[in-house]
Amino acid sequence: MDRVTLLKKKAFEEKGFDGFLVANDANMLYFTGFPGAACLLFPRDGENTLYVYGVNYEQAKAEGRGFRVELVKRDENLMAKVATHVKDYGIRKLAFDALNIESYRSLAKGLRGKTRLKPLGKLVWELRKVKDANEIELMRRAGELTCEGMKAAQEVLRTGMREYEVAAEIEYAMRRKGSWGTAFDTIVASGTRSAFPHGGCTDREIRQGDLVVVDIGASYRFYRSDMTRTFVAGKPSEKQVRLYEIVKTAQQRAIQAVKAKAKARDIDAVARKIIEEAGYGENFVHSLGHGIGLEVHEPPTLSPQSKDRLAAGNVVTVEPGIYIVGFGGIRIEDTVLVGEKDVEKVTCGFYTLEVCQ
Repeated sequence: MDRVTLLKKKAFEEKGFDGFLVANDANMLYFTGFPGAACLLFPRDGENTLYVYGVNYEQAKAEGRGFRVELVKRDENLMAKVATHVKDYGIRKLAFDALNIESYRSLAKGLRGKTRLKPLGKLVWELRKVKDANEIELMRRAGELTCEGMKAAQEVLRTGMREYEVAAEIEYAMRRKGSWGTAFDTIVASGTRSAFPHGGCTDREIRQGDLVVVDIGASYRFYRSDMTRTFVAGKPSEKQVRLYEIVKTAQQRAIQAVKAKAKARDIDAVARKIIEEAGYGENFVHSLGHGIGLEVHEPPTLSPQSKDRLAAGNVVTVEPGIYIVGFGGIRIEDTVLVGEKDVEKVTCGFYTLEVCQ
């Protein structure tokens, strides 16, 4: 059963709605394979309609499949136009995934109280969380390209290089092999900056003995991967080695705990317990991981507060870390696929702390 049919079954047959409006960019991409639409209307009775502004209209007609492409002119109010079609289709109960307050008010004004509006984005996430066979292949390819980027990082990283120079080599290597872009802004955080989990990438020069956290991801046909490794420019100190082994053990044990039907918070607890028992619980300052796909952060979430339970087809990250302000940080992350009976690492390798000086 295709994605649109599945959504309609859940929204119309199971929930009793007779229309569904998709306005989130990633959700529209999920259903249409086309980036750049304004919104997407699924009526119970009538044509599925993709609304597109002029700048993307011809591309939508050329690449869109199974949708009526509706041009939104420059001087038209998008939500007023949608409201007109909602009334034309006789939709009385309209669910939607996500609308900002301005769009919601404009749509409600156009409907004049004749159609009930209700947010129901959870239905789309129920579909997107479980990747189909095609999505999994695209994510495997994104993982391969990410590994090419990490290989480049390991090969080029030297003292005297600036963080942005390392990032440039990484991104070039991924692009050269076929990446459609980066999954997020590349992180190359060195020295004391490595203690900042989202330290970004600056003009800081990498120095002898620095910890260097490299967090990268490739995008392939809109699907993403996420991977982090930590290196030392030169010979690591005893403390750096000890912290690295703690984080590596925490990650390996957590990956072993990843399986269908497992509680996400229990997997987080496996890694967190190892770091806490080593005396660094307060230095593990973020969740263990997150889902990934068309967006870099998706459900399910692996955290102490998570209420998610994993299912076969989920793709998640596992990324424990220890961050000590004034000293540096260490994070090791892989993207993994949850199978019926096992787990597959979409990214792997490069477990080497020391790189050439």
